Amino acid sequence: MGQTWDALAVAIVGVVGTLGAALLTQSRAARLKRHELQEVARQQREERAHADQIRQQEARAAAHCEQTDLRRACYVSLNTTARQYQTAQINLMHALRALDEAKIQLCVEQLEERRLALRDNYAEAQMIVPSAVLTAARAASRQLNDTYGLLKRLLSGGHPSDSEHTALEVETEMSWALLSDLREAMRSRRGRVTRIAVTDPAWCSSAAAAGARWRACRNCRGQEV
Repeated sequence: MGQTWDALAVAIVGVVGTLGAALLTQSRAARLKRHELQEVARQQREERAHADQIRQQEARAAAHCEQTDLRRACYVSLNTTARQYQTAQINLMHALRALDEAKIQLCVEQLEERRLALRDNYAEAQMIVPSAVLTAARAASRQLNDTYGLLKRLLSGGHPSDSEHTALEVETEMSWALLSDLREAMRSRRGRVTRIAVTDPAWCSSAAAAGARWRACRNCRGQEV
């Protein structure tokens, strides 16, 4: 009878040991699986965060490049229309001096067209260009309009005298000087830089490969405005 109980005890211990080993193995496998899932989830979070960072950098660079191109186009347009407005004033001044009525009428029409063109470009510049350029543009525009007003007064008063022609030439010289200041302001601002924080070399590589974004990624440091 004692041997039977001993055998039964051995069998029970064996079964318990087998079940315990299976449970321990299963528990260890479950822990490893949880760890793997947690690691995968962590890597996915990091990848998503990295992808979001790259998208934000690309969006900032794209907006930066768009703003730069828009500002440069505005500079060109503003400079061109201002010069054409002054050229029309000078043409009318010469026509008045020559007393050429047909040419005077043609120059008056051209002057009105170019005055309106500058007005439109100046209104656009108020929304785009930096304050330093806008200050110079305001001064040049005001002077050109003062000269325009003098020309209109001379037209309404008949044939201008020599002193009136001299006053007109003085106004024209002042316009030249202020237009030169405007061009200098635009050139100096065109070379100013606003840094874009691009610290991810991988993004720089993709930008270089893309080509269009390379302008915003000069050596991972930034780009000109």
